[in-house]
Amino acid sequence: MPRPSWRLPLLGDVLRLDPQRPVQREAQFVQELGDVFEISILGRKVIVVGGGDAAAEVFDENRFAKAVVPPVSNLRELAGDGLFTAFNSEPAWAQAHNVLMPAFSQASMRSYHDAMAECIDQLCAYWVDTASGGPVDVSSDMNRLTLEVIGRTGFGYSFDSFTPGRHPFVESMSRAMAYVSQTANDVPVLREILGWKAMRQNPKDIALMKTTVDQVIAARRSGETPRQDDLLQRMLENPDPQTGETMSDQSIRNQVLTFLIAGHETTAGLLSFALHYLSLNPEIVERAREEIDEVLGTDGAPVRFEQVAKLRYVRRIVDETLRLWPSGPAFFRKARQETTLAGYPIRKSETILVVLLALHRDPKLWGDDVERFDPDRFLPAAVRARPAHAYKPFGVGARACIGRQFALHEAVLALARILTHFDIAAIPGYELKVEELLTIRPKNLRLVMRPRKR
Repeated sequence: MPRPSWRLPLLGDVLRLDPQRPVQREAQFVQELGDVFEISILGRKVIVVGGGDAAAEVFDENRFAKAVVPPVSNLRELAGDGLFTAFNSEPAWAQAHNVLMPAFSQASMRSYHDAMAECIDQLCAYWVDTASGGPVDVSSDMNRLTLEVIGRTGFGYSFDSFTPGRHPFVESMSRAMAYVSQTANDVPVLREILGWKAMRQNPKDIALMKTTVDQVIAARRSGETPRQDDLLQRMLENPDPQTGETMSDQSIRNQVLTFLIAGHETTAGLLSFALHYLSLNPEIVERAREEIDEVLGTDGAPVRFEQVAKLRYVRRIVDETLRLWPSGPAFFRKARQETTLAGYPIRKSETILVVLLALHRDPKLWGDDVERFDPDRFLPAAVRARPAHAYKPFGVGARACIGRQFALHEAVLALARILTHFDIAAIPGYELKVEELLTIRPKNLRLVMRPRKR
């Protein structure tokens, strides 16, 4: 199997990697070494897949399954056996999945729509009040928006995202996520020497986050906060249809923390990248606005739930953004039994890293202009012409993202409202650099948001 050159004893390929941009470096290796290769990190072997038929093989649920390894497993100290971090053998995943699946049905999505729209309108008002037609910190403000959306629609809780300062939960979560990302890519000995402050702070941040969520759960159970048709109420009341058992408060807390973390960072990154590309492509903005005005009208009426699905070009903008920069740029799989991959022997439980940044740019699947932002790649005929394994921004199989429809609805609605209210302009000289934490986002992205004159 191909591997990077200049491998060193004990260290393996560590010096060839980039701890600040690990997945982007792996995508470069795909160009150098091909669709399947191996790397060695301090004695640990990892097989990497970046395109071609090998991706279709590793997505086969009969032969491979999700692997919970760093950095995702580093979240278990905070989120335990939540939907994102549970091991395949843990019963809590199946229970939570069974209880929560109806929460993402069409009927349930309709019930979240008005709160989503209200949060987005608050963002627009915040930009009008604070930006005065000048630049805004896009990634920061998208995080404000998406955390407020999941807090309010999921758990009836507001983080006061559009007021001065930051909620203590948000401060702790930001530090905790940075710590998780850091510890996934550093050397343990150096972590204890150079990162001792973060090591001491992390337990305090985790404790504050857990306490905050416990208080939200207790307030809902006691009736201090009113009953709502949201994720929290479903977890409190609805039994697992297979076992008849209800979820424990600890399991509920793990799921709440999972949604607050995974449910906001992913969509925030998606919206940030989308706005970046829109700032560079006025012709795409024009096409999107024509559709938005036709579907939503120009009278300023509230957006209705059923209108969002009709914004097909805006949805293609979202899909193309996720092609170039999927929020989770890579994920791990493991072999269920001894098997082969692209003709190479694979041992049972061997770990495979799927690099979506490379798969979504594979010229064999997407053509020679893979870096060009083109929403029409997702016209129905083009989608039907591509193999199913070409595009997997939400993962694969039973462990794929349960909140996919929630995220897509939120993203399309947010872009439609932003394009309705603002003209978007790039800052001259800005060059896109991508920051990798648990998810990815544009680094230091600022855009000028001028209220649109109609």
